[in-house]
Amino acid sequence: MTDALTVSAVQYQALEGGIIPNVQEHVRLIEDAESHGARLVVFPELSLTGYNLALLAADDSWLQRDDPRLADLHEICRRTGITVVAGAAYREPDGTPRLASLVIHPDGTTEFGFKTHLHGQEREVFAAGDGAVVIELDGWKIALAICFDAAVPAHSTGAAQAGADIYAVSALYTQAEERRLGLHLGARAMDNRMFAILANLGGSTALGPSCGLSGFWGPDGFEMKKAAGPGTEVVTAILQRSALRKFR
Repeated sequence: MTDALTVSAVQYQALEGGIIPNVQEHVRLIEDAESHGARLVVFPELSLTGYNLALLAADDSWLQRDDPRLADLHEICRRTGITVVAGAAYREPDGTPRLASLVIHPDGTTEFGFKTHLHGQEREVFAAGDGAVVIELDGWKIALAICFDAAVPAHSTGAAQAGADIYAVSALYTQAEERRLGLHLGARAMDNRMFAILANLGGSTALGPSCGLSGFWGPDGFEMKKAAGPGTEVVTAILQRSALRKFR
């Protein structure tokens, strides 16, 4: 168990052209995060395609288990020792469609977290998950959330009850949602006495332009660090276990 964990939240403007070019850009940004000492790198909701549900009519916009298009992501995780959380549309082996956070570990293993609180057109495309998935890294417990999950207090409460130290949110918050974003992340952190991380999809999206503001909140609910603008940016922070002990 480590007393500090270095984490990068990647605010990411998805590329056109599907999963393969976005995998390559993820690799480049993971290399950037490695230069800052990151052990965990979190990307936004649907980072491997961008948030455009119309694209999901094409079969090649969906990932499947052991998808060969992820080979370079597995290799960069193996080489750097970094654990990566990426966003994708994912079909389970039985065909169930999920809005997923894909966790790639350096040892080649993969875990999945599924969006629990779908909204709007998502309900027509995906099947809902059943709560936050908690992963472990260097003795830290990290709960995964996807966008609207962070708007539902019970989601983070369940994560806290499972022992989470960090609530990692992969999302898309658009312009005019800045206050909503700050309230969600700050409240989830403060109410549960844990760190909160936001990796927000950047740039232009089918839902409108991003408001940016990816970053970190402490267990007191105050923002620690944030992105400078709405475009692609790697935001890195060192999270200290002593800060958790102070508020627990």
